[in-house]
Amino acid sequence: MSGMRTILSSMALVGVAGIGYGMWAMISPGEERKRELLKNLPEANPVRMEESRRRNALMLQVLKDAAETNDNIARGFGSQK
Repeated sequence: MSGMRTILSSMALVGVAGIGYGMWAMISPGEERKRELLKNLPEANPVRMEESRRRNALMLQVLKDAAETNDNIARGFGSQK
């Protein structure tokens, strides 16, 4: 009886895994949709990508300046005494 229970529970586990994979396959986009999504990413637009690079460079410079100073810049924007 224990062997039969093990077989049934393992078959149920395989069935649940199969159902999960089937549902995943149904909702995942096809190749054409994937190509369309990749084409519309911000990295595909050279102007937008350059703006992003410039913004990242500015943020890196701000962080670098903040790391090199001894002042607490987080408190510096409030009331200064």
